[in-house]
Amino acid sequence: MSEKIEVGSVITGKVTGIQPYGAFVALDENTQGLVHISEVTHGFVKDINEHLKVGDEVNVKVLSIDEAAGKIGLSIRATQEAPAQTEKPKKQPRKRQAAPIKVEDESAQGFNTLKDKLQEWIEQSEREDLIKK
Repeated sequence: MSEKIEVGSVITGKVTGIQPYGAFVALDENTQGLVHISEVTHGFVKDINEHLKVGDEVNVKVLSIDEAAGKIGLSIRATQEAPAQTEKPKKQPRKRQAAPIKVEDESAQGFNTLKDKLQEWIEQSEREDLIKK
């Protein structure tokens, strides 16, 4: 690999190949690196072919150098100024309407605890007029 290439340096290169995952860029006659699809531009890139073509000259920033594997990671996005963020209006949380509070009278049927009903059942079981003969 060339000695002049260092992490952080910005170099002009030429696109030599395009794959679905990124573009290969020749930095000099003997050295090439990969611009991953996520480093092509700011924002989402669905199809790299919409942004780059073989033969394009691009400015790239060296992100990483792996001497042992002979790989250089590059970024086109790092050489571009980030687009201004458009301020989205913040959503106001929806206000929930409170459920009306229902006041039940004591004689109303519904859910009662066993403790409350037990005394009533005992009294009913002792009443002579309710006992079936």
